[in-house]
Amino acid sequence: MKAVSLLLIIVLLLAVTSVAGAEEIERKAIIVDMIGDVKVKPISEDTWMQARSGMTLNQGAIIRTAIGSKAIIRLDGEPETAMVEMKENSQLTLSEMMGSKQNDSQSTLLDLALGEILIKAKKIHSEKSKFEVRTPTSFIGIRGTIFSVSVRAVE
Repeated sequence: MKAVSLLLIIVLLLAVTSVAGAEEIERKAIIVDMIGDVKVKPISEDTWMQARSGMTLNQGAIIRTAIGSKAIIRLDGEPETAMVEMKENSQLTLSEMMGSKQNDSQSTLLDLALGEILIKAKKIHSEKSKFEVRTPTSFIGIRGTIFSVSVRAVE
C-alpha cells in the first residue's frame, strides 16, 4: 500500500512540474520613438493616456496615432521579434504577445483596425512560433520579412 501511495505522489509531482514548465510568459512591447500625438489604452484602463518614449506595453494594449504622428514600437521576445512603425491615423492592438520557454516558441498577433503599419519582422526561430497581423478583412501570417499593412476607412 505504501508503494502505491509513494508511486501516486511521484506521478502527481511529475505532472505538476510538467504543467508548470509549460507556463506561457507574457512578452512586452516598448515605444522606442514617437512623433506627435500618440495615445495608449492599456487593457486594465478605460481611458486613453498620452504615450511616451520608453513606455512598456503589455498584451491587450491599444495604440493610436493622430494626424501627422507616428510611433515606433519594438516587440520583445527571446530574441527581439520585430520593429513596428505606426503611421499617422492608425490604431493597433497588441492582441497576443506570449512566449513559451518549454516549446521555445513565441506567439504574436497584431490587430490593425485602421491606418498603416510597417513591420520589420525577424526570422521566426522556431517552427512552433507564429507572427500574425489581423485586419477587418484579412489575416496575414509572417515568417520574417519587411512589409506594410494598410486599412482604410470606407467613406
